[in-house]
Amino acid sequence: MNPYKATILVADDDDDIRLALELLLMADGYQVIEAGNAKEVVIKAARHQPELILLDMNFSRDTTSGQEGLDILSQLKSLNIPVILMTAWGSIELAVTGLKQGASDFIEKPWNKLKLLNSIEQQLSFSRIKGEHQGYRQLLAQKECKPWICQSKSMVGIEQLINKIAPTDANVLILGENGTGKSLLAERIHQLSSRQASPFISVNMAAIPETLFESELFGHQKGAFTDAKQNRVGRFQLADQGSLFFDEIGSLPLSLQPKLLRVLESGQYEVLGSSQTQTTNVRLISATNADLSQLVTDKAFRQDLLYRLNTLVITIPPLRERLADIQPLAENFIAQFIAKYHKPELTISQAAIDKLKHHRWPGNIRELSHTIERAVLLATSNEITKQQLLLDIADTGASVMVLQPLEQAEQQLIEKAMLAASGQVIEAAKLLDISRNALYRRLEKFGIKYES
Repeated sequence: MNPYKATILVADDDDDIRLALELLLMADGYQVIEAGNAKEVVIKAARHQPELILLDMNFSRDTTSGQEGLDILSQLKSLNIPVILMTAWGSIELAVTGLKQGASDFIEKPWNKLKLLNSIEQQLSFSRIKGEHQGYRQLLAQKECKPWICQSKSMVGIEQLINKIAPTDANVLILGENGTGKSLLAERIHQLSSRQASPFISVNMAAIPETLFESELFGHQKGAFTDAKQNRVGRFQLADQGSLFFDEIGSLPLSLQPKLLRVLESGQYEVLGSSQTQTTNVRLISATNADLSQLVTDKAFRQDLLYRLNTLVITIPPLRERLADIQPLAENFIAQFIAKYHKPELTISQAAIDKLKHHRWPGNIRELSHTIERAVLLATSNEITKQQLLLDIADTGASVMVLQPLEQAEQQLIEKAMLAASGQVIEAAKLLDISRNALYRRLEKFGIKYES
């Protein structure tokens, strides 16, 4: 096992600077490889595959322009090794040029030891996470992509629209009821875009506590606050050059909206605990089931932020308006769940299809998925019948309202939602349009069992 934290290539034509950096880095647990000229940098980087490169921007050719460092940077790009640029001639323009050409960070000589070590640790941490993410993407690429079903007239229209807008970098706002497939549509837009080879990072805005908002989106440095025991890479950095999907954007507290607006306007932000400005280049896709215009009227959502989000707006229809999609969706879910539960081949009867088409689907595609999953588990032959869909109770409840104590009605509604969601609290809470914590309180109150 390598006893060092990481191997770093120090590339500088000054012997004293290389020695100073070697002593500093080795004292902090790093292994150091040195390169004294431009040719050595590329050769040693390819041969030793270091985890990070500290690259001087001025070698023998000149002393101030930084062009030699930029030339080397372009040669290193194919190695996918994070590079921190160094120069004694601080220049904002030069820093921006280097960052645009693929550098991870930029420092000036003489360096601040703590800032340099923090930058190295942050870039190594990000590189590891990015590697894990890329590995995950490659794993997904080996599997079948999620099918995109659009046989209904309304969905054919949406498909035609996203084929036009996906290749652009315009921000997209997706509207629609819970469970209609907004996140799947966001992924579809990313897959059809010019950024498809870069990360697609999804963020559920409703799940981020207000106190952790900046850390989640922008990252933090070790020691930035009490529980910051190690560096954390933010979602904007993870999604750089790719697409960033903000689900449930309407739930973002008003107090946090200016911080998001700033990075959307300028592409700049600061990692929590660092004064150094970072840049990001992402394509933003947002989704919500809330009426953002009404929230603006109620002064609960900033109008200028809405204008940043809604360059293009797509409204995805509820399942009850997509009858032509119900059968192919159901058949896709059947194939998915027989593979998951190692069941024999199953078909679905025409009577069951008709039953599906006559259901109201308040939970939309998510509810259809749970219904089919339950039917696959209950199937006793090679065909799913309409009885195994267990939709009669829900249909009866829709047509007949029985007067009963409010608390009793609430308990029955929660029990039905838990059944429809196959016991998953988060999914049941979405069907009921209440928070997860609110549902937990009611489950405890009524003594309804659930998986923690």
